Amino acid sequence: QVQLVESGGGLVQPGGSLRLSCAASGIIFRPYTMGWYRQAPGKQRELVASITSGGITNYADSVKGRFTISRDNGKNTVYLQMNGLKPEDTGVYYCNSRLVSLPDYWGQGTQVTVSS
Repeated sequence: QVQLVESGGGLVQPGGSLRLSCAASGIIFRPYTMGWYRQAPGKQRELVASITSGGITNYADSVKGRFTISRDNGKNTVYLQMNGLKPEDTGVYYCNSRLVSLPDYWGQGTQVTVSS
């Protein structure tokens, strides 16, 4: 059974930092492209960042220079370091795993709220 379990969300003031983690089980982690998506109230889910099996990263323009995605294949975990948080970063953050010709898997989400 595949599981992606996110952690690390919470309430933070503008300008603050959070580090999200996503632990994967039930899959051979290394070949998967891992991604973080977010969904704000009333908006569609959007890609925040992704990292391929080879370590190639991709970021939404809105988070470039502030967020960093990384992975530890030994721990089957992907991270999202978020610095310089803004109120518009508020939303539910979801972990995603993707491999060609296989179904995507999603975590249950973790809430990030940026507010003073």
